[in-house]
Amino acid sequence: MDTAESARRYRTTAVNTATPGQLVLMLFDGALRFMATAAAGFEEPALPRRFEIVHNNLVKAQNILRELQTTLDLEAGGQFSERMFALYDFMVTQLAEANLRKDPRPIRTVTRLLAQIRAAWAEMLAQSSSEAA
Repeated sequence: MDTAESARRYRTTAVNTATPGQLVLMLFDGALRFMATAAAGFEEPALPRRFEIVHNNLVKAQNILRELQTTLDLEAGGQFSERMFALYDFMVTQLAEANLRKDPRPIRTVTRLLAQIRAAWAEMLAQSSSEAA
């Protein structure tokens, strides 16, 4: 079995055995990884390849943010869910702007915001698991 196949099987197992909270953390990690790859893509010297790297990775990050947005329970979550919905919407718009203008600055803004949310989510999961133990 090659390395790529082993990695694919590991990811599949990780997703299938994760709790809902861990799945959200994986989504945050995926979006951050795609944004980092897009930002690094601006260093690619060949323009067609640069645009391909930036575009493809920003679209993947936007798709993850939209998934996070659609999983919000706006009725049960009240104001918090409404604010998170708006924040995810802002992030998707910023990444669209970065893609359209081929400007890495909005990616940095979204990365900073999402990294803070991810850290808070990870802390909440850690506290929940320590309280359950």
